[in-house]
Amino acid sequence: MTRQRRVILEELRKENIHPTADLLYEMVRKRMPKISLGTVYRNLEILTALGEIQTLEISGSQKRYDGIPQKHYHIRCVHCGRMDDAPIAPLSTLEDELYGATVYTIMGHRLEFMGLCPECSRDEEARRVAEQLLGIPTEPAKPTDQN
Repeated sequence: MTRQRRVILEELRKENIHPTADLLYEMVRKRMPKISLGTVYRNLEILTALGEIQTLEISGSQKRYDGIPQKHYHIRCVHCGRMDDAPIAPLSTLEDELYGATVYTIMGHRLEFMGLCPECSRDEEARRVAEQLLGIPTEPAKPTDQN
């Protein structure tokens, strides 16, 4: 693995924040000031193809990158865009249930939960915007160990 690719991977895995390529570029530049944005993009594509990372393509937003290559679900704040890993195991039974019910060959699935992060759920304006966006009323966050 090239030094550039290794540094990109290390920075991506340092914090589980699911950064965009631009944010990751800024993180990597602190260690490698001469690296180009194009080099970061190319290496992210290579790391995805090698199965070292995941590329998260969310409709209407920039791609984000996840340093955890294993299947897992995500939770995205519809107000600020923060993305976290969902604390549940992937449900392989979803694919089993779809087998035979469609003419598609099922090869996998991705699941994203939408809601408000702990900070935004305490903000009245953010809750109002989320209610309009999702078409459902929201409630303030309940305290948990993860907040």
